[in-house]
Amino acid sequence: MQNKVFFIFLIGCIGSVIGQIQENPDTYDGPVAFEKVSIASESYESVGAFDVNNDQKLDIVSGGFWYEGPSFQNHYAIGAAKRYGEYYDDFSTIPLDVNGDGYMDFITGGWYAGRLVWKENPGDEGEWEEHLIADVGNIETTRAYDIDGDGVVEIIPNTPNDSLKIFRLQLDEKGKGTGKFTQQSIFGKPGHGLGFGDINDNSRIDIIIPTGWLEAPEKPFEDAWKFYPDFDLGMASVPVLVGDVNQDGINDVVVGQGHGYGLHWYEHHPEKKTDSTKWVKHTIDSFNSQYHTMEWADLNGDGTNELITGKRYRAHNGKDPGGHDELGLYYFLWDGESYSKQVIDYGPYGDGKGTGVYFTVVDLNDDGSKDIIVAGKDGLTVYYNKATH
Repeated sequence: MQNKVFFIFLIGCIGSVIGQIQENPDTYDGPVAFEKVSIASESYESVGAFDVNNDQKLDIVSGGFWYEGPSFQNHYAIGAAKRYGEYYDDFSTIPLDVNGDGYMDFITGGWYAGRLVWKENPGDEGEWEEHLIADVGNIETTRAYDIDGDGVVEIIPNTPNDSLKIFRLQLDEKGKGTGKFTQQSIFGKPGHGLGFGDINDNSRIDIIIPTGWLEAPEKPFEDAWKFYPDFDLGMASVPVLVGDVNQDGINDVVVGQGHGYGLHWYEHHPEKKTDSTKWVKHTIDSFNSQYHTMEWADLNGDGTNELITGKRYRAHNGKDPGGHDELGLYYFLWDGESYSKQVIDYGPYGDGKGTGVYFTVVDLNDDGSKDIIVAGKDGLTVYYNKATH
């Protein structure tokens, strides 16, 4: 235990401020403490939280099972995703009532089959029927964002080797889903990484890819998107986050390296006179690898979002740089000048925990604090937020 604490302290001395670990390994000292609860040892890498059975309580959905809230002790089969070696072809859990029947379905897809699909909630304990949305090629993971601001999310898979497409759910005259999608191709091969946000302050949702950003047109599903090759983000995280990091009124970009070391934010300096943009790269953390996914959420109730991320355990089956390093789950606090790193969980396999490829931050137990639910090849775990507001 002493060696472990010393190692964590050493990392903090090198370049990050880390929350102190309490003697109880399930909770952590500092601004926010968490209670760690293991839900299952399944090795699916994606997890969502939504009300499956319409009992007004959040349930957990991950891979081939859903876990009934609020205790999550009872679980029910959804239908197993196909397995390829260490991977299940199930790289997202996006809740959406696709067919408008009042029960929440979810959208997923995977690298190997290259199929974007939705799984239909049967409304009972039966298995969930899988429906094809489109064959899109290798899917790194998929995300949803309300591109046009109509209150219904669009579906955007990250397809590094195939064209970047937006899928839009068709609605009926009552505004309910019909089970069908339209699609629009807006760019060629985007590479590894995908993000969303207003880059040029025109109240439209632009799309970020590793080599630059795509400006949303006035009619995003009809007009062409303009590409700006402003940066090279490498094997970028999904998502790449867009937000005003340094609170100067201009949106910046936060990106992790999904298959290597590094977590950075890019400070945005628009040059209005020349219609150009300068991006200044700042290091957040250079000592951990496989920052494949991340979220922004207010964990401590101060009205400011914290950056939540961690290591995707065995992202490339241990072949990535840092693939055999300790696992970690962290949040980062902005202090007005830089980010400080706070440890939620850290250690070797079986002790520490990573993020998987798609995790969820939500108030799972309705206590007013946002909890963190993470899946991965290292199991399914809930971190209950013990912050008092």
